[in-house]
Amino acid sequence: MTSFVLPHEVHGDGAHKVFAVHGWFADRSAYAPVLPDLDRTSFSYALVDLRGYGGARDATGAYTTAEAAADLLELADRLGWRRFSVLGHSMGGAVAQRLLASAPDRLRRIVGVSPVPASGLPLAGAQAELFVQAAHRPENRRAIIDFTTGGRRPAAWLDRMVARSLERSDAKAFRAWLDSWAGDDFSAEVAGAEVPALAVAGALDPALSPEVMRQTWLSWYPRARLAVLPGAGHCAMDETPLELIRTVEDFLRADEAGEADATGRGGRA
Repeated sequence: MTSFVLPHEVHGDGAHKVFAVHGWFADRSAYAPVLPDLDRTSFSYALVDLRGYGGARDATGAYTTAEAAADLLELADRLGWRRFSVLGHSMGGAVAQRLLASAPDRLRRIVGVSPVPASGLPLAGAQAELFVQAAHRPENRRAIIDFTTGGRRPAAWLDRMVARSLERSDAKAFRAWLDSWAGDDFSAEVAGAEVPALAVAGALDPALSPEVMRQTWLSWYPRARLAVLPGAGHCAMDETPLELIRTVEDFLRADEAGEADATGRGGRA
């Protein structure tokens, strides 16, 4: 077990503890658009910076989802969180599933917002080159963000997202993370897991689409649900923050009596 402590900030003092894990393009500031409207009475949210991002920008490491899961467990122990839920965006969704593989008994629920599946996201040809070169080419990062949000977002927003991504990530770590979230397939380790799992997909995201979620999350997890946000692409925190909060927190606060109805086959979208 590593002794590295992920930089983090805790919002709220609720009994239900929740880690919020960012994606490939940003650090914990990715959750800034939803922070003002979170339920801080019911939940305690710990926003973290993974190695290579934000406060951990200069941290060395393997930059893998498995390492990130170990880092989160270390932080949970330091915070005194015996059981908790995990919310992960994109690459952070893969980290959430790594936690499911390594410590299912500690997880109350997992939520993936446009999550990378545990099977990875194989890239080839021009697409692979686009992603690989994004580590050093801002225009590639912009093209990826524009494509995955349906080509509908303002140019100024795209520019701001790219600027934040460049400022808050280390290029070498950014490149290394790609090999893990895109190339690692640990789906056999999580298939059949009974932890309630919510996949939130943006209808405008052509990459991690609702159909991809049906083929992955809904086929692996017996207690899975799919929620589709019509107005969102890949970046729901920015695109539809209020809808995202309502969707996620309704799932997290579902009581055990209502869980069977909420997570059974009839509840899948």
